[in-house]
Formats: sequence, C-alpha cells, structure tokens
Amino acid sequence: VDAGHRAVIFDRFRGVQDTVVGEGTHFLIPWVQKPIIFDCRSRPRNIPVITGSKDLQNVNITLRILFRPVTAQLPRIFTSIGEDYDERVLPSITTEILKSVVARFDAGELITQRELVSRQVSEDLTERAATFGLILDDVSLTHLTFGKEFTEAVEMKQVAQQEAERARFIVEKAEQQKKAAVISAEGDSKAAELIANSLATAGDGLIELRKLEAAEDIAYQLSRSRNITYLPSGQSVL
Repeated sequence: VDAGHRAVIFDRFRGVQDTVVGEGTHFLIPWVQKPIIFDCRSRPRNIPVITGSKDLQNVNITLRILFRPVTAQLPRIFTSIGEDYDERVLPSITTEILKSVVARFDAGELITQRELVSRQVSEDLTERAATFGLILDDVSLTHLTFGKEFTEAVEMKQVAQQEAERARFIVEKAEQQKKAAVISAEGDSKAAELIANSLATAGDGLIELRKLEAAEDIAYQLSRSRNITYLPSGQSVL
C-alpha cells in the first residue's frame, strides 16, 4: 500500500473486512482476498452550481472543495457507496447545500456578504459530508456571477449614479459662479459709490489727479519701447 493510501480487504468467504490496512507490504490469500485501494490524501474538486437567490435572480456559483475520506469508515464507504464515492456524493450534497444557503440572501447581499455566505456553506456542507464519512479540509467560493438581466441592471445603475454626480457638480459650479458674479457686482457698486463721493468732495481735482496718473503710466510705457525716439523741442533736426 503506497503512502497516503489505505486498503480495504474483500474476502470471498467473509465479505468486506472491517479492518483497514495501512501503508506498507501485507500478505493476502491469493484468489480468496482482494485489496481495494483508497487515496486518503486531500484532493481538490470544483463543483459548478446554478441556483436562485432570495429575490429570484439566477446565480452561477463554483465551489472548490478539498476532501478526503475518514480512514476508519472506508469499509462502510466501500460497501454502501462504492469506490467512486466522491462522484456519487459530493455533487449532490453540494448542490443541495448551495441552493439552501443562497436562497436566504438577495443578489446584492451575496456580493456584500460573500464571506458570510462562504462560511455558512462551509459549515453546512462539512456537517452534511460527515454523514457519508467524508472530511472537508477547505470549502471556498471561487466563482460567483449573476444572470444577464441583473448584470445589465447593475451597469445601468452605475451609469445613472455617475450622471447624477456629474449633474450635481454642474449645479454646484453654477452656484459658485453666481456667488462670484454677485460679489463682483457688489464690488463695482461700492467702487462707483466711492468715486461719486470723491467727486462730490474734491470736484475736478480728482479728475485731474487721474489724468496725471494716466499720463505718467503712458510715459513710463513709452520710455520702455525701443521703437520711439525723443527729439528736443524748438530745435531743427535733420
């Protein structure tokens, strides 16, 4: 018997023996006894299931299971189920448990509470498999998708949310521009009021002051230009 394997002995006179033979070399009675070898190491298996959620959405789920038989129960497994126990037991109990658990959640909850769903499936499936003499070392949801209608509805919802965010941004921008225009208008009104008060107080003196300031600014700008030449007044220049 190779490492990681066990043997169940079938005797032509006494039937399946209750004793499980371990690893190593053993002696058998030719023609009378026959060994049936079982792999007792953990083996992976992917099981796809199509089921429905609480809100009647189609759900495609793939469950990955690491399983192995209980060594002491190998004679019972061979007698009641057969050598291909994994083919006969795992697909049926996995489908049963997944349909039961998924039906408790809405489609949205299957996404947001995936860890809870996975834990519930693992607990229920481990308990169910134990009745058949199987140990589940790991159970995990590796694939979870929904029907075409639900996927399209989710995409449309996301687009609508993006459009709503864009519209809200445009409204906020318009409000800010409106406030800026009001502030600018208030500033212009205040400036006009101050100028009017100054004219009433100083008369033409304020206007003359503004003229001098403008002339000074023009002279400064002209002095920096290279295309302008200044000539002395009152002299003849060739």
